[in-house]
Amino acid sequence: MQQEMNNQSSNQMNHRNFQKELDRLLSKEDTLGKHLLLHSCCAPCSSYCLEYLSRYFTITVFYYNPNISLEEEYRYRVSEMERLLEETKEQRHYPVDFVEGRYDPKEFFELAKGMEELPEGGKRCYYCYEQRMRESVEYAAKIGADYYTTTLSISPYKNAKWINEIGERLAAEYGVTHLPSDFKKKNGYKRSIELSKEYDLYRQDYCGCIYSKLERERQQEQSGK
Repeated sequence: MQQEMNNQSSNQMNHRNFQKELDRLLSKEDTLGKHLLLHSCCAPCSSYCLEYLSRYFTITVFYYNPNISLEEEYRYRVSEMERLLEETKEQRHYPVDFVEGRYDPKEFFELAKGMEELPEGGKRCYYCYEQRMRESVEYAAKIGADYYTTTLSISPYKNAKWINEIGERLAAEYGVTHLPSDFKKKNGYKRSIELSKEYDLYRQDYCGCIYSKLERERQQEQSGK
C-alpha cells in the first residue's frame, strides 16, 4: 500500500508544471515584498533568478555549497556572486542581501561515501540537492523568511522534479513555504547565458564536486578537446 502511494505521488510530481504553479503564486498581490530565502549555486544561475524574483520578493541570497571540492574554485564563485549583486543593485524593485553559509567540503564527502563512482545526475546528485536545500530551509526558518527556493532548477542538467519534491518535503518539516520552480522555463536558462555575457561572469563547466569535475574532464578527453 505504501509503495502504491509513493508511486502515485511520484506520478503526480511528473505531470506538474512548476513554472505555471509559480506564475499563479506570483499573480497574487499578497506575495509582493514577502521575504524569500534564495539558495544560490553560482552567479550565472542566480543572474536570471534574481532579475525575475526581485520584482516580487525581498530576497536573502544564501550561498551554501560544500560540494565545491576545491577551495580556490569555491572562493572565486563566491566573489563572482558578490560582484553580480553589487553590479545589479540599482536594477531591483525589492532589496536583496547576501549571506555566505559555512564552507566545509567534508560535509559533502561524508554524504557522497559509496556513491563516488555514480554518474552525474544520479543518486549522489539527489542527496547533494537535499543537503544544500536542507541547510537553506533551516536558515530560512531561523530568519523568519516567508518562502525559500533554490536556483538549481535553472540548469538543464538538474532534475526539477527532484528539486521540487525535496523542497516540498523539507517545507513540511521546517514550516517554511517552498516556492515551486523550474527556472529554465520561459527561456530562463537562455537569459542566464545572456546576463553572464553582459556581466562577464565566470561560467564553470562542471557543477562543483570533484566527481563532476573528473567526469567532465573524461568527456572532454573523449571528444578530443
